[in-house]
Amino acid sequence: MRVITVGGGPAGIMASLRAAEKGHSVLLLEQNDTLGKKMKITGKGRCNITNAGDDIMDNIIRNPEFLYSALHGFSNYDAIDFFEKIGVPTKIERGMRVFPQNDSAPSVVTALMRALKNAGVEARRARVKKILTENGRVCGILEYGGRVRPCDAAVLATGGVSYPQTGSKGDGFKMAEMLGHTVTPLTPSLVPLCADTKICRRLMGLSLKNIGFKLRDKDEVLYSDFGEMIFTHFGISGPIVLSASCHLKNSKNLFAVIDLKPALSEQELDKRLLRDFEEYSRRDYINSLDRLLPKKLIEPFAELTGVDLRKKCCEITRAERHNIVLLLKEFKIHVYGARPIDEAIVTSGGISTHEINPKTMESKIVKELYFAGEIIDVSAYTGGYNLQIAYSTGYAAGNSI
Repeated sequence: MRVITVGGGPAGIMASLRAAEKGHSVLLLEQNDTLGKKMKITGKGRCNITNAGDDIMDNIIRNPEFLYSALHGFSNYDAIDFFEKIGVPTKIERGMRVFPQNDSAPSVVTALMRALKNAGVEARRARVKKILTENGRVCGILEYGGRVRPCDAAVLATGGVSYPQTGSKGDGFKMAEMLGHTVTPLTPSLVPLCADTKICRRLMGLSLKNIGFKLRDKDEVLYSDFGEMIFTHFGISGPIVLSASCHLKNSKNLFAVIDLKPALSEQELDKRLLRDFEEYSRRDYINSLDRLLPKKLIEPFAELTGVDLRKKCCEITRAERHNIVLLLKEFKIHVYGARPIDEAIVTSGGISTHEINPKTMESKIVKELYFAGEIIDVSAYTGGYNLQIAYSTGYAAGNSI
């Protein structure tokens, strides 16, 4: 069979490789001047290849049940074996995140390109405008510029609309809609949050590690986790913030609630403060918090407690100490919403999973049309899970042709 894959990201590459392994003639079309452009910047340029944990399904946010078969057919362990075989030795880091041993995302893409060449996949630069059909079946593709390429099957792996500078323009969604497919609303996922700039700009660049984090809508906890975050000029970012963004609501009562000392209870913190204030009894309050907080956080934090910054530690009342403890356990920042979708790591929403066969990734509307990767309405937390979705759905598509 003549197979055309549209999109040269990890999903499209995996689909092309598997289809070629099965003996098909495969043409991979990518609009960028290089394959895997977005993959090269993942994991801050290190490429978080996948996750070696046993809880992948628990980390998929949208439509996890749709992915059960695909993840079973090509698991995270299969992904690790695959990369080892194509010359990418791996290592496992915190949170079971898998990285290449050389910490180089471009080297991962280079290995994939080499694998494509060895498999006999032809890769060309072209932007596809339309999937052509005849009698409800794929018969070719139409490129911008007017060139028609006939084929017997096509894989749409064009990604979402996040990171448009890497080529994610949403072309695949338009092509699918022309064929009768439903595209669910596209929203940012794994994206920094806009928050109270008055406090965040003062703390810009400050990274907090090993903190408790909750995203709350009034009293409802939308998301809760422990980990790392960073303050920016527009709000907050970092791993736990990106994951929290997946649960964002359209509400005016959203707050990021940070537990600055998650390992200590309120009672233990109170005892700790008592000891510090006794030791620093003649110091001003503002000069007594250096053991508890990062330097950059001390003054903004102290101001929010309502205690006179120049008050001597020996004069701080029990009620004031209680307020300090409460703020250490619940440092609140008003959240206004998410950054734009073009700053998101992945797109939430996409081709409706009700219109795709979960075992084969084939369209239920057009025969021999397959979908793979971020174009599908599936998404997961940060940690290598979204790349794993790309491999698994790509493999399922290529394996089913």
